Amino acid sequence: MPTVDVLAVGKKKAAGSVELDPAIFEAPVRPHLFHAEVRRQLASRRAGTHATKNRAGVSGGGAKPWRQKGTGRARQGSIRSPQWAGGGAVFGPVPRSHDHKLTKKMRRAALRSALSLRAQEGAVAVVEGLALEEFKTKKVVEMLDGLGLAGASVLVVIAGPQPPLEVSARNLPRVSVIRAEGLNVYDVLRHPRLVIARDALEAIGARLGAASGGAA
Repeated sequence: MPTVDVLAVGKKKAAGSVELDPAIFEAPVRPHLFHAEVRRQLASRRAGTHATKNRAGVSGGGAKPWRQKGTGRARQGSIRSPQWAGGGAVFGPVPRSHDHKLTKKMRRAALRSALSLRAQEGAVAVVEGLALEEFKTKKVVEMLDGLGLAGASVLVVIAGPQPPLEVSARNLPRVSVIRAEGLNVYDVLRHPRLVIARDALEAIGARLGAASGGAA
């Protein structure tokens, strides 16, 4: 069972150690699951509002441009036809959803795999007292500096709502704060370092533990 030191904000010495659930942090690393889940996440973020006008959507074309015969020109029925400038597009994009499904079992396995990868790399830190009392970005910078993560790309996982910390970290382009309920593969993989609040470990365990049957 993997064990990591519990760091304390504002203190140089470790505040103890904690055992990580092997079902979550020692799972097989499966890159193909990373690809499937990240592709699903990014697809679900697409607005799908792209559209062009077909010949039914463009204006005009109520009458034939010229009579059928006798002009020497090719017959034309409407200026809304696609060969005309300003005519309708053929097989253009239409508003649609890009979502596609992935089973809950695969989504949970992908997240366990991503967390296990970070654990293998020694990039997981458990922190106690991870909270702010005021909205101040400088405090977040000082907090990360005290943990030896100054300038690093970090994903901070908290147990529940902490508006001061969540809002204060928004101005830091390489730092993201996410609640345990929203922990996902894409954010874990795009940040090389993972900082988990000690009370968030229980929430992650309840969601991804061996006996868990909840959604990923």
